[in-house]
Amino acid sequence: MMMYTSAPADPEAALEEKRVVVVEKRSLAGWMWKLSAGLLVAALCLGLVLLFAWYWQGRSEPMMSAGPTQALVQDPENETDPHDTLLRISSKAKAAIHLEGIHTEGQSVPDQLEWRNGQGQAFAQGGLRLLNNQISIPNTGLYFVYSQASFRVSCSEEDAEDAGTSKYLMPLSHRIWRYSDSVGRKASLMSAVRSACQQGGSAENDQRAKQGWYNALYLGAVFQLNKGDRLWTETNQLSELETDGGKTFFGVFAL
Repeated sequence: MMMYTSAPADPEAALEEKRVVVVEKRSLAGWMWKLSAGLLVAALCLGLVLLFAWYWQGRSEPMMSAGPTQALVQDPENETDPHDTLLRISSKAKAAIHLEGIHTEGQSVPDQLEWRNGQGQAFAQGGLRLLNNQISIPNTGLYFVYSQASFRVSCSEEDAEDAGTSKYLMPLSHRIWRYSDSVGRKASLMSAVRSACQQGGSAENDQRAKQGWYNALYLGAVFQLNKGDRLWTETNQLSELETDGGKTFFGVFAL
């Protein structure tokens, strides 16, 4: 027996239907791909936002915690004394020397402080030595050289008349000398000059004139020094010098 099946009345319509189905499947796949890409981009953006927030929070916490410390540094009343700062730095250097200065009336060498080692906070290490009131350099290299001379000068008219000087002409000077065998003569390494008394006529200046003017001459810089070099100081107005409490010092440390 022969079986017969019915064929579509319009073969072209059937082909068109198949084409529509294929197009619909391709459109669905494209939409799914776009959705996945959009979710991936959103996840990346969220991750970047979270990472930025974590980074900013980590930076803000140290800045907030460092705020009071910075304020203390900028406060003049809490500033670290230069003597203590230099003493801490030099104590960590391999070669260093830190000396305390004194002055005795009638000493044999004029215009020179007497430097002491092994007293108070003074020390020497790494080959730097105090010889004949001079610092001897053990090796050629870079060194930080520093010194400070502190004065309290009376600016009253009575004291000035007794000394035969003008009340407003009281220069203070402090200098570091260097002798090097390569040069064959002494040379000025650093120096500073300042006027002790100020003329103004104000109530504040009159009060300072009665109590005495406090002045500190500080010197400090880096130098290339040679083995065997010698350093020493020269200071005027030694009778007005203040040597207590680490106010007058002289030192060198290797870099």
